[in-house]
Amino acid sequence: MSASSSSTPPSFLSRCLTAVTQWIDSDYCPEGAEKMRNEPDKVDWVRVMPFVILHLGCFGILWVGVSAFAAWAAVFLYFIRMFAVTGIYHRYFSHKTYSTSRIGQFILALWGGTTVQRGGLWWAYHHRHHHQHSDDEEDAHSPHVHGFLWSHIGWITSRRNFPTDYSKVKDLAKFPELVWLNRFDLVVPILYAASMFGIGALLERYAPGLGTNGWQMLVWGFFVSTTALFHGTACINSMAHLMGKRRFKTDDDSRNSFILAIITLGEGWHNNHHRYQSCTRNGFYWWEIDPTYYGLKFLSWTGFIWGLKAVPQSILDEGQRAEHAASIAAAQKAAHVHPEYSALKRVLPAAAAIAVATVNTANIQVVEKIHASHHKDVTELAHELQQNQPPAQQAQSQPQSPQNPPVV
Repeated sequence: MSASSSSTPPSFLSRCLTAVTQWIDSDYCPEGAEKMRNEPDKVDWVRVMPFVILHLGCFGILWVGVSAFAAWAAVFLYFIRMFAVTGIYHRYFSHKTYSTSRIGQFILALWGGTTVQRGGLWWAYHHRHHHQHSDDEEDAHSPHVHGFLWSHIGWITSRRNFPTDYSKVKDLAKFPELVWLNRFDLVVPILYAASMFGIGALLERYAPGLGTNGWQMLVWGFFVSTTALFHGTACINSMAHLMGKRRFKTDDDSRNSFILAIITLGEGWHNNHHRYQSCTRNGFYWWEIDPTYYGLKFLSWTGFIWGLKAVPQSILDEGQRAEHAASIAAAQKAAHVHPEYSALKRVLPAAAAIAVATVNTANIQVVEKIHASHHKDVTELAHELQQNQPPAQQAQSQPQSPQNPPVV
């Protein structure tokens, strides 16, 4: 058999071996990371098997059942780790919107690792790349370029998106402990899953009244909670560029969504974020709920983090002007679509003139006549009011001559 005819099977086996090795060592790229990043988009089923297993593990609820404690633990762990995604991976590693110590940074990286969304440097690299190429051909997860499903989940299964480009995160890559956690990004998730099982086993023994056990806590606290966490995070890649309101005119199609802000603890104010990425808060105004910012503010009071970056006043003013212009445009559109608004605009000044004209009269019949004649113009209504006044008040109410106009 010639070398050319036998080259295909070894290539396939080699790719499978590479994928399996990358389960343990994410930086393992025998063909070179740059070559892998230049490959066309294609799902690597062997490489993404841990991701597939994560989703399949949710069906474990059919065997382990559910308890109130396990279900609420899953909800709690969803939000505490969503904070790690938004407040750590996003607002610290990706944008450095606040500062901490080197030890604090390592603790944050460990916390972020429990989200099972790869290492902090990989996450930051892809997010910075997203901002640089948002909604253009180079954006790995733009729903406008690649479609909804690919932007939501498909892009993370492609071989070209596996390697970390450390040249894009030099500020983080200078810390070997962060590089180690990023390279061996399966270590923290395994420890986290084991801790869920261990906590459940301890509760089964020492708090049997809670009705839970090791396997149940593993399924609910790890598989169910983590899968929901992934899809909650992925909504920003997909839905935050499709649904919501655009306050700022950015070069992409980022949008603000209250619903997504609740699901992701404040990340739903995506258009705000794309307008100004360097501030700690995504909800620029007090009425825009941003739980991640509230949590970071609390951590700043403890001294664990510091230097939270505020939204510049110029950006706030720009947003308020945009809102004002949008309100005027909406009113003009409504007046065009609903002509009855124009009639209302004629009635209101007439009503004001009527109120002034009736200050000196106590005749309740006038009110009924006004109600019956609301469609008449101001001059005719004022004349009728004058006829309903006593003679003495009519004399006082006579219109003044043009030579002596009333002073307003």
